[in-house]
Amino acid sequence: MKDKVLLDAGVVTRCRRRVHLENDPAQDEPPAQLDLGIEQRIADAAEHRRYVAKLLYNTLGEDWAEIPRGVAAGREELTLAAMRAGTPYISAAQLPADVPGGRRGSVDLLVRCGDGYVPVLVVRHKITDPGNGARVSPIDRPVPEAARNDQARKVRAQPRDQLRLAHAVRLLQACGMGAATHVGGVIGVEADVVLWHDLDVPNWPGGRTALAEYEVRFADRLAVATAAAEGAEPLALPSRITECKGCPWWPTCESQLREKRDVSLVVRGEDAVALRDVGVSTVDELAATPLAEAEALPMTGVRNADAILLAKAWLQNLPLVRRVRDLVVPRADVEVDVDMESYADAGAYLWGCWLSGADIDEEPGYRAFVSWEPLPSDDEGRSFAEFWTWFGSVRRRAYERGLSFRAYCYNELAENRWMLASAERFAGKPGVPSVAEVREFINSAEWVDLFASVREQFLCPNGKGLKVIAPSAGFGWRDAEASGENSMRWYRDAVGLGGGEPELSQRDRILRYNEDDVRATWTIRGWMTSEAADEIPYAADL
Repeated sequence: MKDKVLLDAGVVTRCRRRVHLENDPAQDEPPAQLDLGIEQRIADAAEHRRYVAKLLYNTLGEDWAEIPRGVAAGREELTLAAMRAGTPYISAAQLPADVPGGRRGSVDLLVRCGDGYVPVLVVRHKITDPGNGARVSPIDRPVPEAARNDQARKVRAQPRDQLRLAHAVRLLQACGMGAATHVGGVIGVEADVVLWHDLDVPNWPGGRTALAEYEVRFADRLAVATAAAEGAEPLALPSRITECKGCPWWPTCESQLREKRDVSLVVRGEDAVALRDVGVSTVDELAATPLAEAEALPMTGVRNADAILLAKAWLQNLPLVRRVRDLVVPRADVEVDVDMESYADAGAYLWGCWLSGADIDEEPGYRAFVSWEPLPSDDEGRSFAEFWTWFGSVRRRAYERGLSFRAYCYNELAENRWMLASAERFAGKPGVPSVAEVREFINSAEWVDLFASVREQFLCPNGKGLKVIAPSAGFGWRDAEASGENSMRWYRDAVGLGGGEPELSQRDRILRYNEDDVRATWTIRGWMTSEAADEIPYAADL
């Protein structure tokens, strides 16, 4: 008799096809290495868990027990023994497997609550935002009974956290150690409070509770994994979605999709599923759909006519197609390209700028406003203030000379987020603008999102990212490993986050990478407003 499939909490937010491949005995190891950025985030999360465990141990003392992490065998028995002994707090718990339910898993912290236990996760992301209504307890009292409604915090939507808590609740119930109340806690990146979730509250789509949502998803993933393990007909076939980008199984799926010329190669996610349901399964079939019939296609994530044109472009191996005859980018006499570098949720440590255009008595070219103190740090506020002060002086001098001014970025979401967050966090420090001042600027015509210009005026079968578009404009990065994910790894080395000495060469590497990013946006908009862009095929001519 084959061993029953046992799945951890991660499957409920994982691609169904990946769940199949991970449980298919015919598959070898994944053909690609884990994405370096994902690998780094995993390492950072582990380091954060160790930090919080030490913090709680120093606070809770003799009420605290930790299950040895380095011991592979016997951790379930040690955890169960600690629970039976009534230990108030159990760290790094390995819960007994629920074989009938097909579950296995660990949890960062178990907290005694009544006659049972509730789970607490330790995560390296934000769990609350400014607002009110979040139910939290102090970090030194990580128990549900100490929770109060915080008038300064609201819950940040993190569905994965609640689903992981639901998985732990079911494991606790299976071994007879679950609390009567279905709650779970989360300690976030700031490690200052425990946020408590009631998993029986119907605040999910369709009025479902987190536990009900978990049950539906887990049952589906268990069926997929079981079919794979038994060699039955697969319940999940490959289809390109957003998470494919960092998945180690992507080469396996990509080869199968290309062999079938699957429609998800140009239209991802639910739109691809909807197209297959109406008989449009391949890129060729989508490209052959008359534009006059485009509106009948069942899609929501992309314009119907665009989907057909994207398929035509893909078949001709075209990286870009113009939507419009004449490309337009707002220009000005004095221009500044801006690119920010951040380290996950910890902060924004670098604001890079490229000054160009009319003479304002300042040398054109690259400027970097940076803090090399490990984040989070008040020095981040100093570098942001220096950036904003210089930025404001450029605008002022342009106005004084009767010149127009514009600043550019590529996808404003990140820059806007950190400008607003920095103005709020460092309010009152010299040179730091008010939130209202920042908001007024980002809502003005002076702030141009070049990504939006590309999205509106081009069809991009291979994606619209800066690293994808810039080569068509003739630009290339000097560093062969240039990427946002890699820059976070370089940052750790640059500031010595791993515990070693800071590597100054990595600081130079980050600055060179950031300079290339702002030079790339400068190059793209210059190219878009030149005759060279007319060589890009026009959609109506396909």
